[in-house]
Amino acid sequence: MALGEFAYAQNSNRFLAAAPLAGQPFAVVGVPFDGAVTHRPGARFGPQAIRAASLMLCDGIHPVFDVSPLPHLGDAGDLRLPNASPLAEVRSHIQRQAAALMARHHCVFLGGDHSVTLALLRAARERHGQPLALLHFDAHCDTWTDHFGEPSGHGTWTYEALQEGLVSPAHTVQIGIRSSGERAAREYVKDQGGQIFTARALRGLDGAGLAPVLQSVRERIGARPCYLTLDIDCLDPAFAPGTGTPEPGGMTSSQVLTVLEGLADLNWVGMDCVEVAPAYDHAELTSHAAATFVWTYLSAQVARRGASTTPAA
Repeated sequence: MALGEFAYAQNSNRFLAAAPLAGQPFAVVGVPFDGAVTHRPGARFGPQAIRAASLMLCDGIHPVFDVSPLPHLGDAGDLRLPNASPLAEVRSHIQRQAAALMARHHCVFLGGDHSVTLALLRAARERHGQPLALLHFDAHCDTWTDHFGEPSGHGTWTYEALQEGLVSPAHTVQIGIRSSGERAAREYVKDQGGQIFTARALRGLDGAGLAPVLQSVRERIGARPCYLTLDIDCLDPAFAPGTGTPEPGGMTSSQVLTVLEGLADLNWVGMDCVEVAPAYDHAELTSHAAATFVWTYLSAQVARRGASTTPAA
């Protein structure tokens, strides 16, 4: 039995009612690992919650891009991970399996805590042969040099990605940052030549008000292959209570959608959506937001390829 078939057999739902992965150009992949969290665990159950929430979108044509990703999308199931192993070993499993999937599909990964992104970037960097551009939605800078004494975790991966040359500092943009922390960490991306739009800077901006932000991001990233990582805690807890480290004062769902829709034509090479912890959710607000963000990204990428608008039967 193939890896995707084995993992899918363990899943009760498929994203957007997609078929098991075969020859489709796009794939969703679960990364059910939360062994690096520092507050509330439970993000390992995020992939299934996002899949379940996505079922409401299964017959939908996206209102902006006028497509459905469904005919072009397969579900690879969840990666097979040794959850009790050291983080470095888990990451090696993620990287190996992700690389095999990236070679055949444009992938969206459903986390899992944010530590998984480092392994995904390692696989993407190797595939594309150059440091990537990075668009990083988050409440937290994730640029600490250690994690409460541990050398690596879900709050160090951005620092590690820059140190390893996985992403280009000048082409790295963070959006929604607002948590407390020492200046060296909070401003690390900016100090390396990147750009930060804090949640405070975005207050009161939406629609046309976000146009200068979109233009600035577009000019900075240009045509470089770009990876999108979206920590659901970029949203205010009013929109996403189901996450491990909620931070008041965050972005709105409409702000995130405005950015995703407005930057749809960048040279995207992959996405992850992480830190959905359904045990702390209310009325599935968080998982529905995550599913909608992923659906929007996929719809945009299908539209870029000029694919059919017809959903699968």
